[in-house]
Amino acid sequence: MKKILTLTLIVLLVLSCANETLPKPSAYLRLEYPEAQYKTFDTGFPFTFEKNELAKEIKARTLSVDSGSYGIDLVYPDLKGTIYLTYKPVNNNERLISLLKDAQGFTQEHTLKADAISEQVFESKEKKVYGMFYEVGGNAASQSQFYLTDSINHFLTGSLYFYAKPNYDSILPAAYYLQKDIKHIMETVKWKE
Repeated sequence: MKKILTLTLIVLLVLSCANETLPKPSAYLRLEYPEAQYKTFDTGFPFTFEKNELAKEIKARTLSVDSGSYGIDLVYPDLKGTIYLTYKPVNNNERLISLLKDAQGFTQEHTLKADAISEQVFESKEKKVYGMFYEVGGNAASQSQFYLTDSINHFLTGSLYFYAKPNYDSILPAAYYLQKDIKHIMETVKWKE
């Protein structure tokens, strides 16, 4: 009886040690956003564009009545982010150069925290819309910025911000989603003459 008990104990011991403990694989939160539904948005300002219906709150503001500067905030509460648009009229070449320097300098301010900044030129000759889209990688305050102009009368800038401390990995899905919206805004801007 002792031999059977000892043999059983040895077999159980050998079998119980055969299974290795494996670490849990890394898991990531899967975020899915609805497909964008765009609709023409007349700002009441000197331009129109198509905006995503997911932008629930639109806050329009006059920045300066004298200079004709306006701002529009497209708030995405579900994504905890906002696209800030600022319009300024162009009166002459010096003003255009100044606005371009400001827009480009604003993006370059993010180089302290950014891992990389990629530029994409935008041009629509038929609509007279020219500009630049910047994608900012890393833990910068703004993940995307852009500017558009017709080089004569109109200048529009935009920036994407989230309501959270910058953590590139956690906001990346929302940043990609809103970057598509920004590119759609750029493609659909129409200047009012």
